[in-house]
Formats: sequence, C-alpha cells, structure tokens
Amino acid sequence: MGCFASTPKDSGGNRRKPTSIGEVSVYVPGLRLPRSVEFSQALGDQLPKTLVERLTAVRTRIVVMANQEGPTITRTRRKTQHGGSTLLDLHQALVDYLPVILGLTKDGSHLQFKVHFIWVNQEDEEEETAMSNVWYEVLSVLHLMAMLLMSRANLLLLPRGFSDGHNHPKVSEENRRASIDIFLKAAGYLDCAVKHVLPQFSAEQRRSLPVDLAEGVLRALCLQALGQGVDIQLGMAIDSSKATLAVKRRLSCEMVKYWQQAQDNLMNLPLANGWGEKHRLFVKWKYVEAKAAAYYYHGLILDEGNTEKSHGMAVAALQAADECFKESKKASEAFNASSPTSRTPPLFGTMKYLTEKIPKDTSSKVRINRDLYTYEKIMETAPTLPDFALALKPDEYQLPLVEAS
Repeated sequence: MGCFASTPKDSGGNRRKPTSIGEVSVYVPGLRLPRSVEFSQALGDQLPKTLVERLTAVRTRIVVMANQEGPTITRTRRKTQHGGSTLLDLHQALVDYLPVILGLTKDGSHLQFKVHFIWVNQEDEEEETAMSNVWYEVLSVLHLMAMLLMSRANLLLLPRGFSDGHNHPKVSEENRRASIDIFLKAAGYLDCAVKHVLPQFSAEQRRSLPVDLAEGVLRALCLQALGQGVDIQLGMAIDSSKATLAVKRRLSCEMVKYWQQAQDNLMNLPLANGWGEKHRLFVKWKYVEAKAAAYYYHGLILDEGNTEKSHGMAVAALQAADECFKESKKASEAFNASSPTSRTPPLFGTMKYLTEKIPKDTSSKVRINRDLYTYEKIMETAPTLPDFALALKPDEYQLPLVEAS
C-alpha cells in the first residue's frame, strides 16, 4: 500500500540550492521541504471537520515556515517578530504536528494510505518524492527535526569575537555544552527513524525512498552527530588541566570510529548531486581529521615508554598524525570548494590546538628525510590505534502518543 511518485530534478526548479552556505562547523545536507497537502479532499468524508481543519492548519504553518527559512537556515540567525528563533519555532511546530499526524496510523487505520504527501529532496537526483503513506510523512518530519537541530548546533559552534580583549574568536563553553545536548537529541530522532519508522515500509517501498531518507544516510547523519559531539568533548578535555593523555586518546579514537562508520554507511549510496557529494566530502574530511588527533595522542602515550620499540612506534604514530593532518587540510579545501561553496570558520577547540601541536611535536621527534616517505608508506607503518567501546549514545527518543482527538 502507498504509491510513490518522483519528479525529475529538471522539471520545475522547486529545489533551491544556494551558491554558498557560508561558514560550516556542522554540515547539514540541505533541508527537505514539504509541499502543500489536500487533507480535506482526502479525509473530508472520513474524519470530523474540526480535525481535518486542525491537520490542515498545523501542516500549512509548517509548509510556510519551512519554505521561507529552508534556503537560508544554515547561514543565518533570523529572529521572529517576538524575538524567538525561527529555527526553533519551526522545530516546535514539527514536534506539535507529530502526535496529530500519527493519529492516521492508529490501529493500522486505512487512513494512513489516503493522503498524498510530497517533499522536496536535496541529496537525491529526483526533484521531489510523493507517497500516499503517512509513515513517509513521519520519516520526513523526523529527518527535518534532526536537520534543524544540526543547523542550530552549527550556529552555536561558529566562533564569535568577545569584548574581553581576546583577539581570536571563540566558542563559549556554554555553547559547546549546549551543542553536545543538541547532537544527542538529533541523533535520537535519526535513531528512532531507523529503528521504528523504516520498519513500517516494505522492502520494495524502502528501495523507492529518496536517498535523503535511505537507511545509510540516516545512520551516517546519526553517527555524524555523535562524532561531532565527541569532538566537542575532546576540545573541552584539551582545555581542562584535569584531563589526562589517556582520556584524550580515548576520545579521539572513539571519534575515528564514529566517522569511519559514517563513511562506511555512505559508501555505496548514489550521492551524486551537490548536497550529496558535499556530504560525502565532509565525512571524509572529519574522518581524516579525527585520525590525526588519534595518532597524535597515541604517539604521545607511546613516547612515555622507556624502550626503543615504544619510541619507534611513537615516531611512526606522530608521522601518521602529521600526514593525516596534511590530508585533512586538503579534504577541507575540497569540501569548501564543492557546490554549494562554504568556508571553514576560525579554528577552536580540538583543531586549533592540534594545528599548533602536531607539526611542532612531529618535527621535534622525527629526524628523517620526509621526502622519502609517501602518505601510503607512512600509514602502512603506523601502529594500530586502540579500540575503545563507543561511549556516546543517541538520546532515547520515542514517537509521541497519538493526540486524544
């Protein structure tokens, strides 16, 4: 039940992709935007008029807000006329909508196949995808809720200048802590989408979903949120005099695993257009960057050993850190140059520290002719990174109870 329809990307120009998305700390692969729905035509003789009107009013508000904010939401801090954030207002509207729309799924109701839901895609080659299945609407809403939170985290993690005499822009500790909470919440939405909403579709229907909502993309976004959360934790550990090298190594090694798993989930997906290719490049960049941090801290700990073998392994780890660091800069440039173009904000936290430390510590410990070693050769001889269990988990999010009406 529930038929799909897709519109080719050159059919109407509905998808609005900006030429630039400005500074990016947290990449959001565009926002999927809802199109208007005729609830009265599909449900007019099935439900009370007041309920149909409520569904229409709530969703129309979401359509208007999303289509106004969608093209600019990753770049601005727009406020409503009452002083609130438009981004947070749209998120709240979606939260309020879910228990209402889930009413169409109650007790396997036939109503779940009555309404034709249409959403504009971003990472898929098709312009938009429509389906007469309320679970497609629920899945799309959860994805949008997560992307709005990731957009919020990006805004919080763009360094700002302060009036306390600091010349270098910083991200406040308050914003860093708040961003971790946001990452975990976004990961919770995506985890729920994978575990509890995707199973509502048949295998054939899942193959027809746009790539934006493919299981691999949803898992990769969830892992990205967790990886970026660990990155913030590592930056705070670096700033703390109480955090040991062992703690920093563990966090950086965990970060590598999150990004590696994110990359694996995107591996075989057809992310061919601008947003999708940029998504792949972002994950590649952050994966190599995480490896630079992990090899650096692993090298420092190995160097504490008193044996010639441990010193040799430390040198190999620091070489690997330096090579990964150089590769990460190339990956960052490739990401920023891809369409829509972007900029890397002023460094803070983990990478601000490591940008200064990795080249310095490597050059002081490694006394070889570096021209004789390629990136591949150095990575072949790098010691294996420790394997730590992943500590950061998504917030547990459950779909809300159906509204009483």
